[in-house]
Amino acid sequence: MGAGLYIETEIGVDLDLVWERTQDPAQHQRWDLRFTRIAYLPSAEGEPQRFTYGVRVLPGFFVSGTGISAGERHRPDGTRTSALRFACGHPLSFLTEGRGYWRYVPCAEGGLRFLTGYDYAPRWGRLVDRLLFRPLMGWATAWSFDRLRLWCERGITPERALGRALGEVAVRLLVVAVAAWIALPAAVPVLVAALLLPPLPGTPAARRCLRRPPERGPAASVAAPPVLLDRLERP
Repeated sequence: MGAGLYIETEIGVDLDLVWERTQDPAQHQRWDLRFTRIAYLPSAEGEPQRFTYGVRVLPGFFVSGTGISAGERHRPDGTRTSALRFACGHPLSFLTEGRGYWRYVPCAEGGLRFLTGYDYAPRWGRLVDRLLFRPLMGWATAWSFDRLRLWCERGITPERALGRALGEVAVRLLVVAVAAWIALPAAVPVLVAALLLPPLPGTPAARRCLRRPPERGPAASVAAPPVLLDRLERP
């Protein structure tokens, strides 16, 4: 597989709330751009959870895959962990298989660090993946994490957050278009400002998330892939 993706955010709420909104498929699919629908399959108690997932690539058209996941809700260090493996045989899927994990790390001052690391095998070659799909997946994961944070901290539902984001993009494009209509040279600095100005506090933004894992210290140790990940079989 290629260079793994890493995303981390801090969420200032109780760990149980974040666990619920990430482990419940009905809630997970609301905030995560990477999935349109997630459904658990029947599994025996104590066994890893198998599931199916779908991604809408065109209106009314889904690319579906399968996965298996397991979680550790009670760990000696007070953290929680979830790991999964997934695969997709559909020819329109840009990946064939992958694996990843979530870690929930309580902070001494309250709240928690919520982080993920994952990787996948591209279907259409490493060059296309490196130039297009991997940056897009990294951005989508970070944007989704910030949307989850806004939902947990401020009560902004994922649907409202998406509406705010689309509205803000529309306003920025309109301002650039008006500037270009009034005086074309003026459109250049306006376009730069529209690209660089941070989104409003209530609008999700990928730039608010950490995109590289800590290199040393306790923060680096809890960001490492869990042993649980190696115990999962291929879906």
